[in-house]
Amino acid sequence: MYDEPKHPRFREYAHRHTKDWSAAVGACDAFVVVHPEYNNSFNAAIKNAIDYLNFEWRHKPIGLVSYGGVAAGTRAGQALKQVFAVLGAPVVESIPIPFVAKFVNDGVLEPNDVMRNAAPAMFDGLLRYQAALASLRED
Repeated sequence: MYDEPKHPRFREYAHRHTKDWSAAVGACDAFVVVHPEYNNSFNAAIKNAIDYLNFEWRHKPIGLVSYGGVAAGTRAGQALKQVFAVLGAPVVESIPIPFVAKFVNDGVLEPNDVMRNAAPAMFDGLLRYQAALASLRED
C-alpha cells in the first residue's frame, strides 16, 4: 500500500519503487488501463497504483478496458473516470468485456468482433487527445 511520507503532489519520493513508477508513468503520453470490477467498483490495487502519483497523470488521456460479469466492469470504469478527472487525465474511450471468462482460452483473451472493432477507435481517440494535450504536458 501507499507508503510515501509526503503527498505525491510534492513529487518528493523516498522509495525506489515510487521513483521507478513515477519514471514509467512520466515517460508515457497516454494509457490503456485494464481493470476488473469488484463489488460494483474498481479494486484497491488499481486505486493504490494511481494514488502513488499525482502530477505524472496530468494531461494524459486514458482508455479503459474493463471486465467483469454482466456489467462488464462498466461501474468500475465510471468510478475510475472520476478519479482520473481529478488528476487531470481525461478518460476518452472504454471497451467493456462482459462475462470475461467466456473469452479466455488457456490464459489468452480471444476477443469477439465488438471488442476487436472497438480497439482502433480507442487508440485513435488516445492519439488525438495526447496530441491535443501535448503542449499542456510541457510544464
